[in-house]
Amino acid sequence: MPELPEVETVRRTLTELIVGKTIQSVTVSLPRIIQRPDDIKRFEIELIGHRILEIGRRGKFLRIIMDGLVLVSHLRMEGRYGLYDKSDPVEKHTHVIFHFTDGSELRYKDVRQFGTMHLFRTGEEFTMNPLAKLGLEPLDSSFTAEAFREVISGRSTKIKPALLNQEYVVGLGNIYVDEALFRAGIHPEYPAKELSAAKLDELYEAIKSTLQEAVDAGGSSIKSFVNGQGEMGMFQHSFQIYGRKGEPCVSCGHAVEKTVVGGRGTHYCPNCQRPFTSDQSNEVKG
Repeated sequence: MPELPEVETVRRTLTELIVGKTIQSVTVSLPRIIQRPDDIKRFEIELIGHRILEIGRRGKFLRIIMDGLVLVSHLRMEGRYGLYDKSDPVEKHTHVIFHFTDGSELRYKDVRQFGTMHLFRTGEEFTMNPLAKLGLEPLDSSFTAEAFREVISGRSTKIKPALLNQEYVVGLGNIYVDEALFRAGIHPEYPAKELSAAKLDELYEAIKSTLQEAVDAGGSSIKSFVNGQGEMGMFQHSFQIYGRKGEPCVSCGHAVEKTVVGGRGTHYCPNCQRPFTSDQSNEVKG
């Protein structure tokens, strides 16, 4: 958390709030958040005078695009941005402040202090970490059923860890993988290589619909997520499987169960999402 829908919601909010503003100065109070460059004073100085042109996103990363520079920001677990007036008191856990020429400030808060920022010259960001090895973008036109089948089919891993791997498909985390697998009727431990093309197509559609509905709802507020205007997401009220351990399945009424797959807590319906057995191989592949 946050996953793609939450980051996309922040992207849209920041587009409204800060595009067109010019950076007058930058204050960094927690140096380890700045991953590139490794000189914090250089980071602060290089941003002076740059105008924000656009807010982009790649997977779970924000791209703050300026005239000649791109700031790649990962919110990790609890990072958040907010726009303030320079006269507003600085709240606890505020680690980076972008002071704008109009007197407003973009402040980055992070209670857990896991967030990161990388500064690049325009275009460099896609050739180096953390963006260089990212996979398919599920809300992009390049995310087709054929492309999805190509990166997932044949993988020897279980399907849930495969979907969580950001080198295959970006933006998916624990919540939306559970939701998409439930919609597609696929057990989270099902071997990816045993899924038929038809079943992968169902999963492809489930991923797209789940993410789009979550984006339309402003993401999910499980713990502390809010957008750049302090507003909560609402998709948590539409969860069909995630976080519903012991509750009746919305499709069949069987109690939802929770297990651990790939080190992650995983919700599923044992009736709607049957586990793979060796005698299914020919049937599934047929």
